Amino acid sequence: MKRIIFLLLVINFQLQAQQILSERQRAEVVDTILEDRFNNLLPKLMNDTGLDMWILISREYNEDPVLKTMLPATWLNARRRTILVFYRNKEKNTIEKLAVARYNFGKNIISAWDKEKEPNQWKRLMQIIEERNPNSIGLNYSDSFNICDGLVKTDYEAFLSHLPKEHKSKVKSAEQLAIGWIETRTEREMVIYNQLVDITHDIISEAFSEKVITPGITTTTDVEWWMRDKVTALGLETWFHPTVDVQRTAEELGNHLYAFSNRPEDMVILPGDLLHCDFGITYLRLNTDCQELAYVLKPNETEPPKFLQDALKDGNRVQDIFTSNFETGKSGNEVLKESLQQGKAAGLKPAIYTHPLGTYGHSSGTTLGMWDSQGGVPVTGDYPLHENTVYAIELNTTVNIPEWKRDIRIMLEEAGFWGEDGFRYVNGRQTKLLTVPRVKGQLGN
Repeated sequence: MKRIIFLLLVINFQLQAQQILSERQRAEVVDTILEDRFNNLLPKLMNDTGLDMWILISREYNEDPVLKTMLPATWLNARRRTILVFYRNKEKNTIEKLAVARYNFGKNIISAWDKEKEPNQWKRLMQIIEERNPNSIGLNYSDSFNICDGLVKTDYEAFLSHLPKEHKSKVKSAEQLAIGWIETRTEREMVIYNQLVDITHDIISEAFSEKVITPGITTTTDVEWWMRDKVTALGLETWFHPTVDVQRTAEELGNHLYAFSNRPEDMVILPGDLLHCDFGITYLRLNTDCQELAYVLKPNETEPPKFLQDALKDGNRVQDIFTSNFETGKSGNEVLKESLQQGKAAGLKPAIYTHPLGTYGHSSGTTLGMWDSQGGVPVTGDYPLHENTVYAIELNTTVNIPEWKRDIRIMLEEAGFWGEDGFRYVNGRQTKLLTVPRVKGQLGN
C-alpha cells in the first residue's frame, strides 16, 4: 500500500510540473523514501563498508550533516541530544534502527531509551552497545570529507569517556559508510530527480526570455533576483544565490571566478550579449545545479550567430569526452586526467570541475577536478566512482571568436547519473542556445 501511495504521489508530481506538491504530500514522499533507504540501502552499505554498528550523535540546532538527511519529514531539527544507533547482524540478515532519545525518531526509528528506568542517556547507549557487542563501531569523523565530519568534540569526548575499555579499539571513522549514504541515490529518488531538474530548466528558460528581459533596461542583477523570487513563489528554496553574467564583443575574458564572484553587478543586458547563469533549487531533500547560456538577438536576427552555436557544440564535445571516461572504480583524478588529455588532443581548451550532487549541492563522493586544481584533487579526487550516484557535470571550454576579437568561455553544468547501465543526463542537457526574445518553437534543451 505504501508503495502504491508513493507511486501515485510521484505520478501526480510529474503531471503538475511547476505545480509543487503541498507540504503534506512532500512529507509523505520524504518519509517513504527514508523508509526505503533505511530498510534496503543501509544494510547493503553497512555490508560493503564492513561496519556492523553506526552511531550518530547530534544536538538540537547543531546537527550532524548526515543525521540531518535522516530527519523525519515533520522534524526540522534534532531534539535535545539525539543519538541514533544502526546495528547490522549479517548472520540473521537484520538491521536494528534505534533512537537513544526521549521520542521515536519518526515512524522509521523507535525510541530505545526510557529515562525513568535509566536517567543517564550515555549509560543507556552503552547498554545497547554491550548487549549487541559489535565488531566495529563507526562514528562520523573525517579529515577530508566535510559532510562526514559531523560529530562534535564535546559529544566525541563524552562518548569515549563512557565507553567501556574493551570496546574502545572497535571505534573507527564511519567515513566510507557516511559517503555511501550521502552519495547513493535509490530508484525512487531518481524518478523524482528528473522532475527537479525539469523544474530547474523551466525556470532558467523563463528567466532567459522576453518575459523577464527587456534589452537595454533589464540588468543581470534583476534576472538573479527574479529567479530567487520565482523559486520562493513556487514554494521552493535555492541552495545558493543565482548568478547571471555577460560575455560580449567589447569585454575581455576574465578568469574562472569572473562568473561567480568578480563579475560586475547590474550590467545592463544588450542585444548581441551572450548570457550565462548558474542556478539550482532544493526540493524533496534533493538539489539541482545547472548552468545554461542564452543569446540576446540583435534587430533582424532570427538565431544566434553561427560562431556562438559552434562554440556551444565545442562545450558539448567536452561533455561527451568527459562522461565517456566514467567507469565504476576509477578515481575522479583518473577520469579528469584522461578527459583533459583527450579534449586537448581534439583541439579543445577544456577545464573540468565536476562535483557530487544530491542530498547536498556540493555533496560527498568523487570529486572530478576543481577550477583551480586541474592537475587533480588530493583525497576526494582519489575516491572511486560508485554506481547510482549523481554529479553536477560542471566544465567549460575556451573558444576563440575572431568576429569578437577575443576568447569566450562556454560554461555548462547539468545533473548526470552514473549507474549500472552507464551515464545519462538526469533531464537532458543544453544543445541549443536560448534566445531573447524566444524564437517560435525553440527548445533550449
